[in-house]
Formats: sequence, structure tokens, C-alpha cells
Amino acid sequence: MATLVSFHAHPDDECIGCGGVMRKAHEEGHRVVLVVATRGEHGEVPDGFLDEGEQLWQRRVVETHASAKILGADRVEFLGYTDSGMIGEPTNDLPGSFWTADVERAAQQLAAILTEENADVLTIYDDNGGYGHPDHIQVHRVGKRAAELAGTPRVYQNTMNADHMRRGMAALASQAEGVELPDVEAEGQFGKPESEITAAVDVTRYLAAKREAMRAHASQISEQSFFLAMPEEGFAYAFGTEWFIREGQGPGITETDLMAGL
Repeated sequence: MATLVSFHAHPDDECIGCGGVMRKAHEEGHRVVLVVATRGEHGEVPDGFLDEGEQLWQRRVVETHASAKILGADRVEFLGYTDSGMIGEPTNDLPGSFWTADVERAAQQLAAILTEENADVLTIYDDNGGYGHPDHIQVHRVGKRAAELAGTPRVYQNTMNADHMRRGMAALASQAEGVELPDVEAEGQFGKPESEITAAVDVTRYLAAKREAMRAHASQISEQSFFLAMPEEGFAYAFGTEWFIREGQGPGITETDLMAGL
């Protein structure tokens, strides 16, 4: 048995890009630990969604634990920073936001968990945070440094395969009429070119769990969202492979299992 630690910025991030590898590791007998930097305080919910007196972060913590259970996580930890909001928002610079966090201090927090767990594998995000979100970029910075401090041997940067998404977007649009799809044509905004990706993990076997985990985050992922409104075939194309970059690997895709040999 080995240990996979998956580090994310906000509740719900874990199921979108790493839900498959988490569930796969769990089913193969490995220990899975989910670490989330913030409690997603600046997400948006419809009026009346929350109970009277309930704060959004409280609901999102509950949702995270529900998602983690579905994905097979043995432990869930929050680092305690505040959601920074989307790029350019005033919330980016508020005291306590993850974007303003001291990278070394935050890395030490994560490294303590990595050391305690004797982690073999850590997932973070690519250097653009997948799509430029400040907290996702900070996950990349903090995660890389934490792995150095803890001596974690394998670090995989979760990303999106921009070329794969462009190839399938026309088909997805025809299958998911009326669903707002991301603008993957915006150069440099979503993921990385296929040529930079070094690991592709087929997670089609775990798509039911992945979609169920998304549904657990009802405050952020509605049934009308891009994630859940598309038919099964489109969902499988968009989310049936999880993509990563591991420094020192490649060129090209050289790995198909984050836990191989462990």
C-alpha cells in the first residue's frame, strides 16, 4: 500500500480533475488523503439555497466530506486559508486569502501532512493553475515547495489537455445543446498543449463515482452545469482521462498510472 495526497484549492476541485485517480488508488488498496487550501467562501449559490444562518463555507465543508467518501479518501484536511475569488477580484488581496499566503509557511503546513503520511505521490496543479485562478496557481507553488520540504518522490501537476478539449468541443456542443461550454479556444486559458503532458490516466471505470462526487457539491455544481448536463458519452470524453505533467518525464505521455510500482 502506498499513499496518494491530492492537494486542491477549493471544495469541488478534487472531483473534477483528480476524482478518477483518487478512486482508482482507493480501489487498488492505496491510502488516499485529500488536502484543501480553502473552504470556498466566495463561491456562489442561488438565493434560498442555504439554511437560515448557514454560511456557504459550512455547506461546502460538508459537501467535501461527502465527495471524499465517494472517492475513497481516508483523510480530509483543510489548511484554513480563505478563498481568494477569481483573478482580479478585490478578494484576491484580503488578509488571510490563499493568494496572499506566504508560500513557505503554507508549504510547511502541507509538508507536515506529507511527512506524517509518508506520502509517495502528491497531485497539485500546473503553473497556470489549469485556467489562471489565483488559488490554483498558489496550489502549484505551495505544493512544489512542500514536496521539496517533505521529500515526496512523485509530484504530478494536474492539468487539462487543451488539444483534446478543442478536438471534442464541436461534438460536445451538439450533444449538450443549451449547456454553456467553456471557451477552450482562448489561447493559454485552459490547460496545457498535449505536447507538454507526460501522464494520461484512463479513469472511465470510475466515472460513475466521479459524477456522484460532483453531485455531492450541489452548492457549486448544478444539474444544469457543463459537468452534469451533458450526456454520458460527452462526459466520458471530457472527464474519462485525467492529465498530468511530471517533471523529468516525457517528451510525450510516458505514464498511465500515478501509483505504478508502488
